[in-house]
Amino acid sequence: MSGLLFALAAGAVVGLALGALGGGGGVLAVPALVYLLGLPPAAAATASLLIVTATSLTALARQSADVAWRTGLLFGLAGLPTAIAAGFAADHIPAPALTAAFAVLATIAATVMLRDTRAPTHDPGHDRNKSRGEGSVATMTRTSATKAAGAGAGLGAVTGLLGVGGGFLAVPALVTTLSLRMRTAVATSLLVILLNSAVALSTRLVTTPTSLNWAVVAPFAATAILGAWDGKRLAAKLSARTLQRVFAFVLLAVAAFMLVEAAIRTFR
Repeated sequence: MSGLLFALAAGAVVGLALGALGGGGGVLAVPALVYLLGLPPAAAATASLLIVTATSLTALARQSADVAWRTGLLFGLAGLPTAIAAGFAADHIPAPALTAAFAVLATIAATVMLRDTRAPTHDPGHDRNKSRGEGSVATMTRTSATKAAGAGAGLGAVTGLLGVGGGFLAVPALVTTLSLRMRTAVATSLLVILLNSAVALSTRLVTTPTSLNWAVVAPFAATAILGAWDGKRLAAKLSARTLQRVFAFVLLAVAAFMLVEAAIRTFR
Protein backbone atom coordinates (compact mmCIF):
# COMPACT_ATOMS: atom_id res chain seq x y z
CA MET A 1 0.00 0.00 0.00
CA SER A 2 2.82 2.42 0.88
CA GLY A 3 4.49 1.63 -2.47
CA LEU A 4 1.31 2.58 -4.32
CA LEU A 5 1.04 5.87 -2.42
CA PHE A 6 4.68 6.68 -3.13
CA ALA A 7 4.13 5.93 -6.83
CA LEU A 8 1.04 8.15 -6.99
CA ALA A 9 2.72 11.04 -5.17
CA ALA A 10 5.98 10.81 -7.12
CA GLY A 11 4.12 10.61 -10.42
CA ALA A 12 2.15 13.76 -9.63
CA VAL A 13 5.35 15.69 -8.85
CA VAL A 14 7.04 14.46 -12.03
CA GLY A 15 4.03 15.42 -14.14
CA LEU A 16 3.77 18.89 -12.64
CA ALA A 17 7.50 19.43 -13.19
CA LEU A 18 7.26 18.51 -16.86
CA GLY A 19 4.06 20.44 -17.45
CA ALA A 20 5.12 23.62 -15.65
CA LEU A 21 8.88 23.67 -16.17
CA GLY A 22 9.36 21.75 -19.43
CA GLY A 23 11.87 19.45 -17.81
CA GLY A 24 12.88 17.81 -14.58
CA GLY A 25 10.57 14.84 -15.06
CA GLY A 26 13.26 12.27 -15.72
CA VAL A 27 15.70 13.79 -13.28
CA LEU A 28 13.07 13.38 -10.57
CA ALA A 29 11.60 10.09 -11.80
CA VAL A 30 14.81 8.04 -11.75
CA PRO A 31 15.70 8.79 -8.09
CA ALA A 32 12.06 8.27 -7.06
CA LEU A 33 11.85 4.89 -8.81
CA VAL A 34 15.15 3.72 -7.31
CA TYR A 35 15.10 5.14 -3.78
CA LEU A 36 11.37 5.33 -3.01
CA LEU A 37 10.04 2.39 -4.99
CA GLY A 38 13.00 0.01 -5.01
CA LEU A 39 13.47 -0.55 -8.75
CA PRO A 40 16.94 -1.58 -9.96
CA PRO A 41 18.76 1.29 -11.75
CA ALA A 42 18.44 -0.29 -15.22
CA ALA A 43 14.72 -0.92 -14.77
CA ALA A 44 14.29 2.59 -13.32
CA ALA A 45 15.93 4.16 -16.38
CA THR A 46 13.67 2.24 -18.75
CA ALA A 47 10.56 2.97 -16.69
CA SER A 48 11.54 6.63 -16.47
CA LEU A 49 11.79 6.89 -20.25
CA LEU A 50 8.39 5.26 -20.64
CA ILE A 51 6.82 7.61 -18.10
CA VAL A 52 8.53 10.71 -19.49
CA THR A 53 7.53 9.84 -23.08
CA ALA A 54 3.86 9.51 -22.15
CA THR A 55 3.91 12.54 -19.88
CA SER A 56 5.71 14.84 -22.30
CA LEU A 57 3.26 13.88 -25.05
CA THR A 58 0.38 14.92 -22.78
CA ALA A 59 2.05 18.19 -21.77
CA LEU A 60 2.94 18.94 -25.40
CA ALA A 61 -0.68 18.54 -26.46
CA ARG A 62 -1.67 20.90 -23.67
CA GLN A 63 0.90 23.58 -24.61
CA SER A 64 1.13 23.13 -28.38
CA ALA A 65 0.22 26.77 -29.07
CA ASP A 66 3.40 27.96 -27.34
CA VAL A 67 5.83 25.60 -29.10
CA ALA A 68 8.52 26.93 -31.44
CA TRP A 69 8.13 23.90 -33.70
CA ARG A 70 11.04 24.37 -36.07
CA THR A 71 13.47 25.09 -33.26
CA GLY A 72 12.25 22.08 -31.32
CA LEU A 73 12.48 19.78 -34.32
CA LEU A 74 16.04 20.92 -35.03
CA PHE A 75 17.01 20.28 -31.41
CA GLY A 76 15.23 16.94 -31.29
CA LEU A 77 16.37 15.53 -34.63
CA ALA A 78 19.99 16.49 -33.94
CA GLY A 79 19.83 14.46 -30.75
CA LEU A 80 18.42 11.23 -32.20
CA PRO A 81 21.73 9.70 -33.42
CA THR A 82 23.52 10.47 -30.16
CA ALA A 83 20.58 9.17 -28.12
CA ILE A 84 20.79 5.84 -29.95
CA ALA A 85 24.59 5.61 -29.62
CA ALA A 86 24.51 6.55 -25.95
CA GLY A 87 21.78 4.01 -25.29
CA PHE A 88 24.05 1.26 -26.61
CA ALA A 89 26.97 2.57 -24.52
CA ALA A 90 25.05 2.98 -21.26
CA ASP A 91 25.48 -0.64 -20.16
CA HIS A 92 29.28 -0.36 -20.29
CA ILE A 93 29.70 2.66 -17.99
CA PRO A 94 29.76 2.27 -14.17
CA ALA A 95 26.61 3.54 -12.49
CA PRO A 96 28.44 5.85 -10.01
CA ALA A 97 30.23 7.55 -12.92
CA LEU A 98 26.94 8.14 -14.72
CA THR A 99 25.35 9.49 -11.56
CA ALA A 100 28.21 11.90 -10.93
CA ALA A 101 28.22 13.09 -14.55
CA PHE A 102 24.48 13.64 -14.41
CA ALA A 103 24.76 15.68 -11.20
CA VAL A 104 27.54 17.85 -12.63
CA LEU A 105 25.51 18.59 -15.77
CA ALA A 106 22.45 19.47 -13.71
CA THR A 107 24.55 21.81 -11.55
CA ILE A 108 25.96 23.58 -14.60
CA ALA A 109 22.50 24.02 -16.10
CA ALA A 110 21.10 25.39 -12.84
CA THR A 111 24.01 27.80 -12.45
CA VAL A 112 23.47 29.16 -15.95
CA MET A 113 19.80 29.70 -15.22
CA LEU A 114 20.47 31.50 -11.93
CA ARG A 115 23.23 33.71 -13.30
CA ASP A 116 21.31 34.72 -16.42
CA THR A 117 20.02 38.12 -15.34
CA ARG A 118 18.58 39.03 -18.71
CA ALA A 119 14.82 39.00 -19.10
CA PRO A 120 14.02 35.94 -21.20
CA THR A 121 13.36 37.10 -24.74
CA HIS A 122 12.26 35.48 -27.93
CA ASP A 123 12.76 35.64 -31.65
CA PRO A 124 10.22 37.98 -33.27
CA GLY A 125 9.56 35.30 -35.86
CA HIS A 126 7.90 33.19 -33.19
CA ASP A 127 5.10 35.66 -32.61
CA ARG A 128 4.64 36.29 -36.32
CA ASN A 129 4.32 32.59 -37.01
CA LYS A 130 2.65 31.53 -33.80
CA SER A 131 -0.76 31.12 -35.37
CA ARG A 132 0.77 28.56 -37.76
CA GLY A 133 2.66 26.79 -34.97
CA GLU A 134 6.07 27.78 -36.40
CA GLY A 135 9.10 28.65 -34.35
CA SER A 136 12.20 30.73 -34.85
CA VAL A 137 14.43 28.55 -37.03
CA ALA A 138 13.17 30.32 -40.16
CA THR A 139 14.93 33.51 -39.00
CA MET A 140 17.89 31.94 -37.19
CA THR A 141 21.41 32.74 -38.27
CA ARG A 142 23.66 29.91 -39.36
CA THR A 143 25.61 30.29 -36.10
CA SER A 144 22.44 29.99 -34.03
CA ALA A 145 21.30 26.96 -36.00
CA THR A 146 24.70 25.32 -35.46
CA LYS A 147 24.50 25.99 -31.74
CA ALA A 148 20.98 24.57 -31.62
CA ALA A 149 22.05 21.41 -33.46
CA GLY A 150 25.08 20.99 -31.20
CA ALA A 151 23.03 21.43 -28.06
CA GLY A 152 20.46 18.98 -29.40
CA ALA A 153 23.14 16.36 -30.01
CA GLY A 154 24.38 16.79 -26.46
CA LEU A 155 20.86 16.42 -25.09
CA GLY A 156 20.40 13.21 -27.04
CA ALA A 157 23.54 11.75 -25.49
CA VAL A 158 22.33 12.65 -21.99
CA THR A 159 18.96 11.05 -22.67
CA GLY A 160 20.45 7.81 -23.97
CA LEU A 161 22.95 7.47 -21.15
CA LEU A 162 20.89 8.49 -18.14
CA GLY A 163 17.29 7.62 -18.98
CA VAL A 164 16.03 11.20 -18.72
CA GLY A 165 14.35 13.37 -21.30
CA GLY A 166 16.97 16.12 -21.31
CA GLY A 167 14.53 18.94 -20.66
CA PHE A 168 16.55 20.11 -17.67
CA LEU A 169 19.26 21.09 -20.16
CA ALA A 170 16.99 21.96 -23.10
CA VAL A 171 15.22 24.79 -21.27
CA PRO A 172 18.36 26.78 -20.34
CA ALA A 173 19.84 26.08 -23.79
CA LEU A 174 16.73 27.43 -25.52
CA VAL A 175 16.65 30.49 -23.27
CA THR A 176 20.34 31.40 -23.33
CA THR A 177 21.41 30.17 -26.78
CA LEU A 178 18.36 31.08 -28.86
CA SER A 179 16.87 33.78 -26.58
CA LEU A 180 13.41 32.24 -26.44
CA ARG A 181 10.99 33.41 -23.80
CA MET A 182 10.83 31.12 -20.80
CA ARG A 183 7.30 29.96 -21.56
CA THR A 184 8.20 29.26 -25.19
CA ALA A 185 11.31 27.38 -24.09
CA VAL A 186 9.27 25.31 -21.65
CA ALA A 187 6.76 24.29 -24.31
CA THR A 188 9.41 23.67 -26.97
CA SER A 189 11.49 21.52 -24.65
CA LEU A 190 8.53 19.13 -24.38
CA LEU A 191 8.87 18.37 -28.11
CA VAL A 192 12.61 17.74 -27.65
CA ILE A 193 11.94 15.51 -24.64
CA LEU A 194 9.33 13.52 -26.53
CA LEU A 195 11.61 12.83 -29.50
CA ASN A 196 14.67 11.97 -27.40
CA SER A 197 12.79 9.85 -24.87
CA ALA A 198 10.90 7.83 -27.48
CA VAL A 199 14.10 6.98 -29.37
CA ALA A 200 16.09 6.23 -26.21
CA LEU A 201 13.27 4.03 -24.90
CA SER A 202 13.14 2.07 -28.16
CA THR A 203 16.91 1.58 -28.05
CA ARG A 204 16.84 0.35 -24.47
CA LEU A 205 14.00 -2.07 -25.14
CA VAL A 206 16.02 -3.59 -27.97
CA THR A 207 19.44 -3.65 -26.31
CA THR A 208 18.48 -4.20 -22.66
CA PRO A 209 15.14 -6.00 -22.35
CA THR A 210 13.79 -5.23 -18.89
CA SER A 211 10.84 -6.63 -16.99
CA LEU A 212 8.95 -3.69 -15.53
CA ASN A 213 6.96 -3.78 -12.31
CA TRP A 214 3.67 -2.51 -13.71
CA ALA A 215 2.11 -2.33 -10.25
CA VAL A 216 4.54 0.55 -9.67
CA VAL A 217 4.98 1.97 -13.17
CA ALA A 218 1.28 2.16 -14.12
CA PRO A 219 0.08 4.35 -11.20
CA PHE A 220 3.25 6.43 -11.44
CA ALA A 221 2.60 7.10 -15.12
CA ALA A 222 -1.11 7.76 -14.59
CA THR A 223 -0.61 10.50 -12.00
CA ALA A 224 2.32 11.93 -13.99
CA ILE A 225 0.05 12.33 -17.02
CA LEU A 226 -2.62 14.03 -14.90
CA GLY A 227 0.00 16.30 -13.35
CA ALA A 228 1.38 17.24 -16.77
CA TRP A 229 -2.09 18.25 -17.91
CA ASP A 230 -2.40 20.65 -14.96
CA GLY A 231 1.19 21.89 -15.22
CA LYS A 232 0.30 24.73 -17.58
CA ARG A 233 -2.24 26.03 -15.07
CA LEU A 234 0.51 26.15 -12.43
CA ALA A 235 2.91 27.85 -14.84
CA ALA A 236 0.31 30.51 -15.67
CA LYS A 237 0.28 31.62 -12.03
CA LEU A 238 4.04 32.24 -11.92
CA SER A 239 6.25 34.78 -13.68
CA ALA A 240 8.86 33.61 -16.19
CA ARG A 241 11.67 34.62 -13.81
CA THR A 242 10.08 32.70 -10.95
CA LEU A 243 9.75 29.60 -13.12
CA GLN A 244 13.39 29.91 -14.11
CA ARG A 245 14.55 30.14 -10.50
CA VAL A 246 12.32 27.32 -9.28
CA PHE A 247 13.65 25.13 -12.06
CA ALA A 248 17.26 25.97 -11.15
CA PHE A 249 16.81 25.27 -7.44
CA VAL A 250 15.11 21.94 -8.15
CA LEU A 251 18.09 20.96 -10.29
CA LEU A 252 20.57 21.97 -7.59
CA ALA A 253 18.74 19.99 -4.92
CA VAL A 254 18.59 16.84 -7.04
CA ALA A 255 22.22 17.23 -8.14
CA ALA A 256 23.41 17.53 -4.53
CA PHE A 257 21.47 14.43 -3.51
CA MET A 258 22.85 12.39 -6.39
CA LEU A 259 26.45 13.48 -5.77
CA VAL A 260 26.19 12.46 -2.13
CA GLU A 261 24.63 9.14 -3.11
CA ALA A 262 27.35 8.47 -5.70
CA ALA A 263 30.07 9.25 -3.16
CA ILE A 264 28.53 6.91 -0.61
CA ARG A 265 28.33 4.06 -3.13
CA THR A 266 31.90 4.67 -4.28
CA PHE A 267 33.53 4.64 -0.82
CA ARG A 268 31.27 2.10 0.89
